[in-house]
Amino acid sequence: MLSFSHVWTYRRAGGQLLSNSLKDADSSLKSAVKPRYLILGSGSIGFALAKELRESNKLVIIVDKDEAKVETLREEGFETILGDISDPELINNIDLKNVVAILFLSSNNEANRKGIENFKKVLNPDIQIFSRSSDIINKEKMEDLGADYVFMPSKLVASSLSRSLERAESVHRGNRLARWLKGIRDKKLAIVIHDNPDPDAISSGLALKEISKSLGVEANILYHGKIGHQENKAFVNLLGIDLSKMEEHDPKDFDEIALIDCSIPGVNNMVPPNSYVGIVIDHHPPGETEIKADYIDIRPNFGATATIMTKYLQQLNINISKTLATALLYGIRTDTQDFKRKTDPADLSAASYLYPLSNHGILDQLEQPSMATETLEVLGEAIRNRQVIGSYLLSNVGNIRDRDTLPQAADYLLSLEGISTTVVFGVTEDRIYISGRSTDIRVNLGEIMRQAFGEDAGGHANAAGAQIPLGVFSATKDRQTLLRLVNEAVVKRFLNAVGVESTAE
Repeated sequence: MLSFSHVWTYRRAGGQLLSNSLKDADSSLKSAVKPRYLILGSGSIGFALAKELRESNKLVIIVDKDEAKVETLREEGFETILGDISDPELINNIDLKNVVAILFLSSNNEANRKGIENFKKVLNPDIQIFSRSSDIINKEKMEDLGADYVFMPSKLVASSLSRSLERAESVHRGNRLARWLKGIRDKKLAIVIHDNPDPDAISSGLALKEISKSLGVEANILYHGKIGHQENKAFVNLLGIDLSKMEEHDPKDFDEIALIDCSIPGVNNMVPPNSYVGIVIDHHPPGETEIKADYIDIRPNFGATATIMTKYLQQLNINISKTLATALLYGIRTDTQDFKRKTDPADLSAASYLYPLSNHGILDQLEQPSMATETLEVLGEAIRNRQVIGSYLLSNVGNIRDRDTLPQAADYLLSLEGISTTVVFGVTEDRIYISGRSTDIRVNLGEIMRQAFGEDAGGHANAAGAQIPLGVFSATKDRQTLLRLVNEAVVKRFLNAVGVESTAE
């Protein structure tokens, strides 16, 4: 190894190349140059970074042990030092006064490790250390030595390509959706959202209506049931969203059907089972059921269908009005519980895009709605009738008029100490409605609901629901007997599905 004290360093002055001893050059460097970034190892990565930093008007010093590389870099105008990055004496010959970060970018793991170890002993803690590693084992060793950030080039390349592929996929999906809609131009589209819709479903339907309009397709948003949750009522009223009840329209009035925030005809929607469907866009996992449609986009990793629809609006370069932006942002926030439940980076990215376009006065009003009397009564019943088996809490709230009260009660009960999964259920004239929430990473609540209660059940790993026709139970004349039979059936089925014996508190 060349002794650092015998290295010749060069600098350009007055158009002439001068040579001095390292001591003289170092002294000149200290007085004339204040390096901000120190790059140790000038391979392809180090050289590319040095160029990027210089183009950003950053000051750079490069250290490399290859004399030919050093000379080439000097000819390119870089301040360069000839030296071995693993040499413990190297640090004594570099002015670190104004260095922000030191980057060990050699392809030699051992040299990078030794360099980190040597520099870490004397560095000001304000100076950040970055390092390159070829594998996870060396990455961990470098981090143990004090490196602030260690990267693996192969992972960075893979991540960059993955992001590019995601963009390509987004372009592909946007073009396919636009092509399908252009194919039904001048026709009428029924945008069907799930029964008793929430802000995610409503805002997603609104987004597809806007996309359809931009491509010459007339569309109506249809739903069954009612908008019962007080927040959902405020959402529709404050934003003036135009929705129609399915019962008010003849299906023959429409040429095509799109299912939004649901995916199977007849499951949580009033579309007749086995109906032909043109579009399905959803974020709920469909389970084992085969989805049939001309165009299908189901992304279970996303926290909201509104996120998917925001991506389409961006890709198709469609202007997003303040009303639509507010609706989509609120849809994302409610379905992810303000990004605390089942949230993907795409949800955060979409929300960030929508935030400056939204009406924050309306968002503030939506976040502080009054609690309906029925919601309070159901919550009281859920607390009073709770059955606790281990970390599971089940509660039969009896007769209900508004099924939207059930998920609110399930959310609230999940905050009780020692509880990781809640199931709240109630009975209408012809159905049992069930809502569940879970924070237990071992539990996939959607799959458990489907296993326990059949095809009209499902959802996500931490939020799911089910509805069961009363069937033979509906013949029971005594309501209290009916509620007791329902309680026994629901509790038994759920506990069997999770493999827990029923020994209630």
